[in-house]
Amino acid sequence: MKNHRPVIGITMGDPVGIGPEIILSALAHPQLYAMCKPLVIGDINILKHINKTNQNPMVLKSLTNPDVGIYTHGTIDVLSLSDLNPDKTVWGHPTPETGKAMVNYIITAIDMALQGKISAVATGPINKTAMHAAGFFYNGHTELFAERTKTRKFAMMLAGSTLRVVLVTIHIPLKDIVSILSTEAILEKVLITSTALRDRFGIISPRIAVAGLNPHAGEGGIFGNEEKDIIWPAIDQAQNQGVNVSGPFPPDTVFYQALHGHYDAIICMYHDQGLIPFKLMHFNDGVNTTLGLPIIRTSVDHGTAYDIAGTGQANPGSLIAAIRMAACQSIEVSKLNHSLE
Repeated sequence: MKNHRPVIGITMGDPVGIGPEIILSALAHPQLYAMCKPLVIGDINILKHINKTNQNPMVLKSLTNPDVGIYTHGTIDVLSLSDLNPDKTVWGHPTPETGKAMVNYIITAIDMALQGKISAVATGPINKTAMHAAGFFYNGHTELFAERTKTRKFAMMLAGSTLRVVLVTIHIPLKDIVSILSTEAILEKVLITSTALRDRFGIISPRIAVAGLNPHAGEGGIFGNEEKDIIWPAIDQAQNQGVNVSGPFPPDTVFYQALHGHYDAIICMYHDQGLIPFKLMHFNDGVNTTLGLPIIRTSVDHGTAYDIAGTGQANPGSLIAAIRMAACQSIEVSKLNHSLE
C-alpha cells in the first residue's frame, strides 16, 4: 500500500501569510505520510527560514520531478518555484513579487494534476489583493482552477466530519441574491454534488437536502415565493433524474437534521446561510473543495491570517484535513477508474 500512495501537491499559498508555517506543522504528522506522498509546491528559502525556528526541524529536500521524492516522514519534498529572499520578505506584507509567486504555485499544481504528475492538489491560503497586485484578476482559487481546467460548471463545498454544505451563490451582496438565484443554478449544484458525493466521497446513495431562502422556507408563501417558484422546480427536476434530494427545508432546522445523520450534504442559497453553521462546527478542521473539476482540489477553509503570520500560532488542522481529503478522494477516484476498466 505504501508504494501506491497518491502524490498530493500542496501549494504554499501566500509566502507572507501562515501557509508556509502550517505546511511544516501539518507535515510533522506521520499519519499523513501513511496515506499519501506530500509534495510541497512553493519556495524552499521561505520554508527553511521557518524550519530553523522549529523545535524539531525537518529535512527539506528540493526536487524538480515528483518521481524522485523521498516521501518519508521527517523529510519534506519541495518543488521550489520561486527564489524569495527571507530577509527582504516581511510577514503580513505582500508585494507584487510574492503575489506572482503565490499564483505560480497554483498554476503549476493545476497543470501537474491535469498531466497526471500528481494525484490531487491541496491549496494553502491566498490573498485576493496580493493576487490582483500581481496582475491576476480572479476572485480567488476557485475561479482560477475553473479557468485553467476549462470547467464551466463547478461548485464550492465546505466539508467536515459532520457537515457538508454547497453554496449556490457565493460572494455577492444579500440584496442581489433573489435576482441572481435561478432554478437552473440550483439544479446544477444539486447534480454536481450528487455526482461528487458518489464518485469522490464513496457514498453509494447520497442524500441531499436543499435549504429554503426565506424564514420557515417561505411558510407557504407568507414570507416569500422563492421556494415555490425557484427552488422547488430544481428539486423536482433533480428527482426526475434519479437524485435523492429533498426540500426546500427551513434553514433553521435542516442543519440540525444533517448533523444527526439524515443528509450527506445541504445545498445552501447563499454564503452565510451555509458557512455560519459550518464554521461553528468545523472552524479548525473544515475543508473547502471544488466539485465538478476534472482534477481533485481541496483547500484550507481560512485566510492568510497576516496578523499572526510568522509567529508559530497558526493552527494546521484545516490543512491536515485538506490533505487527508485530497488523498481519500484520490483513492476513491482510483477505485472508480479501476471498476470501469
